[in-house]
Amino acid sequence: MATTADTATPPNSVRLTLWLLLTVYVFNFIDRQIVNILAEPIARDLDLNDTQIGLMTGLAFALFYTVLGIPIARFADRPTTNRPRLIAVALGLWSAMTALCGLAQNFWQLLLARIGVGVGEAGCTPPAHSLIADIVPPEKRSSALAFYSLGIPVGTLLGMLIGGMLADFVGWREAFVIVGLPGVMLALIVWFVLRDPRRSDAAAILRAKNPTPELPLRQAVAEVMGSRAFLLLLCAGSAAAFLSYGKTTWTTIFFQRTHDLSPGQVGLWFGVIAGVGGMMGTWLGGYLADRFGAKNRRHVLTAPAIGMALAVPLAIAAYQASSWPVALTLLFVPQVLNSFYYGPTYSAAQGLVPLRARAIAAAALLFFQNLIGLGLGPLFFGMLSDWLQPAYGAESVRYVLYGAAVLGLVPAFFFWRCSLHLDRELDQKG
Repeated sequence: MATTADTATPPNSVRLTLWLLLTVYVFNFIDRQIVNILAEPIARDLDLNDTQIGLMTGLAFALFYTVLGIPIARFADRPTTNRPRLIAVALGLWSAMTALCGLAQNFWQLLLARIGVGVGEAGCTPPAHSLIADIVPPEKRSSALAFYSLGIPVGTLLGMLIGGMLADFVGWREAFVIVGLPGVMLALIVWFVLRDPRRSDAAAILRAKNPTPELPLRQAVAEVMGSRAFLLLLCAGSAAAFLSYGKTTWTTIFFQRTHDLSPGQVGLWFGVIAGVGGMMGTWLGGYLADRFGAKNRRHVLTAPAIGMALAVPLAIAAYQASSWPVALTLLFVPQVLNSFYYGPTYSAAQGLVPLRARAIAAAALLFFQNLIGLGLGPLFFGMLSDWLQPAYGAESVRYVLYGAAVLGLVPAFFFWRCSLHLDRELDQKG
């Protein structure tokens, strides 16, 4: 059966969809990551320890994000679901909950508001990945999903930059409100502008000739988990996310505690390093995957495997530097190398499952990445920092980040192992 991408979706419509989805994903990561740059002033104001910071920045958000991701993806895979409107509702919800974070008077109120952000954001990426996979042909899928994934570094950059500046000038409470409310307006634009191609007249005619009943949940999960390559991809992506989220949270705190920078300074300088490096790495990772993957499918994941291994010594040197400008400069290349995996990972996930299980595949990947990565990464590093503080004081975060850098070899290994199966499994299921 032909896919929606095969039905000649107009190029202008594809570009509009990709740009608008990118904008939504930028807002997604601004609202997700702003709490990292605000964590230190929040901790001082509400008297939080490092373990509570880890809970607030990671687990509270991730638990509900991951648990709700599967049923929302299941709903998105239904042929009758309007995916853009699902994304619009989710965007409006998480934006409003971000603004509510600024009204929290204690740890538990802030935790509940962050849970609300996670509930909303669960409705973004699975339907977005499914939509992109429908309108873009397989040979361009890595680049298209890498383009969408630019929302991660761009949103991280803007979240740190805007959040840090607002924290310095108006306070962390006002920062949440100012950043959250514009997303409600964007939700209205998404609702009225984006269209779901499978709800068009042409798609309706195609479905009438080639009906595609909803895949039973058990079968959809079996299809996703029955791929050895997909299971290895889950391990690789989860390990990469564990380190990425953990390092992002605690590197911002590291520069404030160890190098005595203000939130605004960290937001500016580390935000630029992380954001620009992440954008370059995300784009380059998608480009390399499409170019070399077209010749040999296993090379879709070669760049992420090599990049993460090469990043280890440079990251250690950065955390060891006594000068913060030197540390930031040394962190730039690891940021590029560690960002290679976004587009190739999500592209491979979409190509390893049948069409009717694509949103489930995205949700499964996001489930493990966010539960293990976002949920446990900041929390684990925070607990480790608390454990090391009696011996190292404020320098405990530096030693935590040394360990995080070395652990970069774990996702590199799994990306390499997964690549060995791609020739046999990638894009073999219709």
